[in-house]
Amino acid sequence: MKVFDMHCDTLTEMTRRLEQDPSFSFDANDMHIDLAKLKQGDYALQNFAVFTYLKDSENPMYHMLKNVDTFYRLMDSYELLSPVTTYNEILSNMKEGKISCMLTIEEGAVFNHDLALLRDYYRLGVRMAALSWNFPNGITHPNFSEGDGYHTYDDVHGLTDFGKACVKEMERLGMIIDVSHMSDRCFYDVYELTEKPFVASHSNARAVTDHARNMSDDMILKLASRGGVMGINYSSHFLNESGQADVSDLVRHITYIRDLAGIDVIGLGSDFDGITSGGLPDASALPRLAKALRQVHFSDEDIEKIFYKNVLRVYKDVLKK
Repeated sequence: MKVFDMHCDTLTEMTRRLEQDPSFSFDANDMHIDLAKLKQGDYALQNFAVFTYLKDSENPMYHMLKNVDTFYRLMDSYELLSPVTTYNEILSNMKEGKISCMLTIEEGAVFNHDLALLRDYYRLGVRMAALSWNFPNGITHPNFSEGDGYHTYDDVHGLTDFGKACVKEMERLGMIIDVSHMSDRCFYDVYELTEKPFVASHSNARAVTDHARNMSDDMILKLASRGGVMGINYSSHFLNESGQADVSDLVRHITYIRDLAGIDVIGLGSDFDGITSGGLPDASALPRLAKALRQVHFSDEDIEKIFYKNVLRVYKDVLKK
């Protein structure tokens, strides 16, 4: 079963490790994602996010460019991996048996309050951006405040004027808007400002697990009405309030979302290499999820939609051909 994963933090983790050890290899290692695990999991596409943690990054733009360099060095090192910026490139890679790799952003601070930088990142190959992480950044507000355990739902603070300009420019360019980490109010601002599908690359159902990083029923329904997709996040904290999750929790969220809004809104967004534990141990384990879904009577057609077809549809609708 082919797999599209809308979000991982592997690129930032790999950049960190290469700084410590220039000989560090992507062939096989102890990260959630490496070449061997992608093969075992039957991946056809992996989004590689440049994750920026502002407290540790004295220069967000420099951090961004270092990660872009890591991405393209990785692409140059493996014939099986192929960078993609268009829908047709994804289709071509699938026919050739290559793994498509999409460069994305997690934390809009790397735009430095300047649409010129957004456009420059697009020219460098970025095709999806989560404008927010866990701090206000002059673009968005997050559903998070220090010390509250991620249980603040901010329905007051929305996109700034610059944030609204970013959203409009992204839609014009054909860069996919990612609302994961945004405040509830920011989500509705994106919904009201846009016409094309957008995504929540790594977010689950709040009604199943009451966590601010998860989406309310109304948000899921609005995302579905726009033709968007939410990527199921494998982090235990988003899957189960106990913080101890397994594949059954992934199935529980997927089943709830299907019953609420339909199968077409569901995708995968592992958050691998940005989480410590979760519903699946690493990228090699995706067949376990397919098996678990079959056991509760999801059809192969449904599983294909969840695993890759729904995300591929959004990429067709938003990316340049």
